[in-house]
Amino acid sequence: MGRIHTHTHGKSHSVRPIDLTPPSWIKLSPTEIEGLIVKYAKDDMSPSQIGTLLRDKHAIPLVKPILKKSITEVLESAGVKSDMPEDLNNIVNKSVGLQKHLKDHPADNRNVRSLELIEAKVHRLSTYYKKIGRLPKTWKYKAVVAQLE
Repeated sequence: MGRIHTHTHGKSHSVRPIDLTPPSWIKLSPTEIEGLIVKYAKDDMSPSQIGTLLRDKHAIPLVKPILKKSITEVLESAGVKSDMPEDLNNIVNKSVGLQKHLKDHPADNRNVRSLELIEAKVHRLSTYYKKIGRLPKTWKYKAVVAQLE
C-alpha cells in the first residue's frame, strides 16, 4: 500500500526465512521470548522495532514459528497493545509533520499534493481497520486532532 501513488518498484529488502520450523540455535525458551517482547514494549518500542531487535540482538529470525503467535498477539495477551495500529500511526505522524511544514511554507504545492495522498492512505487504512474491528467504528481522522496528539 505504501507505493500506490508512484510508479517505482520499491527498495530491495532482506528475505524472510523460508522454513517455518523453529531454528535449532535459539537458546531462549518461548516464555523468555514473550518476556523480552513485553519488556521492550514497555520501553515504548513498536512491534516492528521489537522484531528487529530480537533478530539483531538475540538471533531470533521470526517469532511466529517459535511462539505460534505474532508479536502483536503477544502484546495483546499481555495487555500492552497500543490503541492505534502501528502502520496507521506512522502514516498519521507523517501527515502531522507535513502539516507543520505546510504551515511554515504555504506555497509548497508539491507537498500540498503529498499531504492529500497521505490523508487518502489514512482514510483507506482506517476503513480497513474499522471493518476488521481493530479500530472503533466511530474513529475518525481529523487533521486538527492529529496535530494535538
